[in-house]
Amino acid sequence: MPTPGFPPSTLDALGTPIWISDLAPGDMNHTLHVVRGIDPAGALEVLGAKPELIQLCELPASSPNEWTSLPCAALGIEPGTSAALLAGRVGEWTFVYDDSGYTHDGTALSGEGRVSATSVHTINADASLVYAVDGEEVMWINVDDLSLDEDLPDMPDELRAAFEAAGTVETEGAEPGEADSQVAMRAACSLAGMALTLSDLRRRSLLVVPFG
Repeated sequence: MPTPGFPPSTLDALGTPIWISDLAPGDMNHTLHVVRGIDPAGALEVLGAKPELIQLCELPASSPNEWTSLPCAALGIEPGTSAALLAGRVGEWTFVYDDSGYTHDGTALSGEGRVSATSVHTINADASLVYAVDGEEVMWINVDDLSLDEDLPDMPDELRAAFEAAGTVETEGAEPGEADSQVAMRAACSLAGMALTLSDLRRRSLLVVPFG
């Protein structure tokens, strides 16, 4: 499993960054935003969260059931009633994890000269990533159409480096080196330096907010 940017302890068996799979509900219909140059509260507001609902978050030890994400459990809300957005900071980067995929368009996060990436993975295993700079989409990557050998040279330098670090995970029926469905999530995490475990995440200051 050639994933040079991720030690084995930071990925699950499918190649999902383990901090995400440990947070997520069982259906894995979610979005990850990463952005450089804005704090977590600011990022949540850009995505449309109500400032008065944003609160500090202590993630619970476990989820009450397979349909409830840990951020949703932290808010004490039933799954399906709203999304839960979890935000924090890793170095220069802020991340926002959306447990229900409501905030699929994160281009606005890159406004005012910032850089952002948004990785989407749906319950139907549709996967994509948008890389944006200064409020404009620079590249949209549909994982189903991604050819790493052909497409990597055309990517901006830091995005190419992120996909190189993300590497590939061998899945049933796939050719060796073929892009797997989780490669965009790993690339977004690599871009933001998030080769983490859930324990690593718990040691950081986190914000959570209901959304939608």
